[in-house]
Amino acid sequence: MKTEITQAQIDAYQQNGFVVIDDLLTPQELEEWREAVDEAVNSRGKQRILGRTETQSDDSYYNHVFVQRVNLWQDNDKMRELMIDARLGKLAADLAQVEGIRIWHDQALIKQPWSNPTGWHLDNPYWSFHSRDAISIWVALDDATVHNGCLYFLPGTHKLATYDNVGIGQNIGDLFKVYPDWAKLEATPAPMKAGSCSFHNALIAHGAGANMTPGLRRAMTCAYMPDGSTFNGQRNILRPEQIERLQIGDILDDDRQVPLIYHRSKPYVTLETLPVGEW
Repeated sequence: MKTEITQAQIDAYQQNGFVVIDDLLTPQELEEWREAVDEAVNSRGKQRILGRTETQSDDSYYNHVFVQRVNLWQDNDKMRELMIDARLGKLAADLAQVEGIRIWHDQALIKQPWSNPTGWHLDNPYWSFHSRDAISIWVALDDATVHNGCLYFLPGTHKLATYDNVGIGQNIGDLFKVYPDWAKLEATPAPMKAGSCSFHNALIAHGAGANMTPGLRRAMTCAYMPDGSTFNGQRNILRPEQIERLQIGDILDDDRQVPLIYHRSKPYVTLETLPVGEW
């Protein structure tokens, strides 16, 4: 794994809100990631989020944007080994310029042949904490191209965004009803080879094209929460019993749910020290 980043990459991330890192994974690591993700997604079946009863089985527009399976690290040993990785946490912390990084949630995002585009949206407003430093990794498991649904970004919008947002629906430009000035910006595509990745700020406007090919476009992603972030009252991935224990303003620091995978000055979890419990 490519574990070093340059100051130029950090500066580009801070300025633009995203950066592409070519060849994050070695060819062998790429095969390991593909195998783990395919196994975990197949094992999960139609259950989109672990611990929820809803499934991804209807004929809605959203379900034809991508196959989405959330928190695979919680119910698959191979995915847990890949996600609980201080090297990924350090990359995220260095780019975001924060002290520590927790997993908020991972998710496989698989655009099937001829699947719908992913409308413009922001990530962090969906989540149970607010942070202008939240960051996500997006690892290409297949070549991501302008033909099969690569990411697109609106550079710099992370500096302007509030926590207002829209859902991912049929109108890919709905976000511009909230941020009308952004409709005048030029989108930047982020095609990348399999094994490469991007990191993006969780408040940058981004989307993805339709898959206009007969092949898959597989990606494995992980949303990261800066250590010390607090509960904002939204459920998102949290279970009812977790919500019952939380008050707005409480620090989200349960390593069973949001493990601290890297910190510059205090201990963080490893596979060996990860608490065992119900997720």
